[in-house]
Amino acid sequence: MIIMENQPAWLQISIAVAESQVDELSEILLELGALSITLQDAADQPVYEPAVNTTPLWQQICVIGLFNGDIQIAWLKQQLIELIDPALTYQIVPLADQEWTRVWMADFHPMRFGQRLWICPSWEQPIDSQAINILLDPGLAFGTGTHPTTALCLEWLDKQVDFIGQTVIDYGCGSGILAVAAAKLGATTVWCVDNDPQALLATEENAIKNGVEKQLTVCLPENLPNMQADCILANILAKPLITLAPQFAQQIKLGGFIVLSGILQEQTDDIINGYQNRFAIVEICEKDNWMRIVAQK
Repeated sequence: MIIMENQPAWLQISIAVAESQVDELSEILLELGALSITLQDAADQPVYEPAVNTTPLWQQICVIGLFNGDIQIAWLKQQLIELIDPALTYQIVPLADQEWTRVWMADFHPMRFGQRLWICPSWEQPIDSQAINILLDPGLAFGTGTHPTTALCLEWLDKQVDFIGQTVIDYGCGSGILAVAAAKLGATTVWCVDNDPQALLATEENAIKNGVEKQLTVCLPENLPNMQADCILANILAKPLITLAPQFAQQIKLGGFIVLSGILQEQTDDIINGYQNRFAIVEICEKDNWMRIVAQK
């Protein structure tokens, strides 16, 4: 039995089960008063690209129920003994009430990519005032520089001399991190494309924080105008990258570069096969089993 000197704000119950048991267990926890149910991978089995209209689960899943801290633990444990499979084990953990935004902020620190680019939390002072500092507040959108795919793209951008006078498309812009970097490197126009309205909002806010809002235009994929950009940055996933190859070939100038990421190492050949008849593959780079492929039209 768990003994606590002070009443916690919340109690978290975690139970590892097979996929077939998830629905039944979730219903039991909700009937016992759980305020929310969260599912997590219990066996390191990532799902990167599910098929359309499917929601695949892992083979081993950790079902987590969140309860108010004033619930009687002895009663809750007795109910679990009576209602769940006796072969299952569970863990009850008290959680203190916290301002979770501040907890997340404490773990996000300035990071350098290459020689010149720094990603800096918008609430901290840049470490190197002479560098190209990108102030970032990702909000609910993907892209802080901590993931290898984003880091690979930022490192490529850092190696470029400049983008002065160029038009860039950031396809799958997320937080706008790559678009802002391209604008700070001199791009005159950056089209920021994403199918998530929250990402477009985050990109607009980050553009304002960095003083590049006049260079950036956000839009949904269907609203991207016909154009020929000097560079396309596409940090998404392998399947949509392959599907988009013909479109990208039409939207980039002869001699322009396309930077592809969000690709697992084992997907490299598929990407090359999808692009090599339209582009010359000029660089392949790996970081933590994720790939960056750079091609030129």
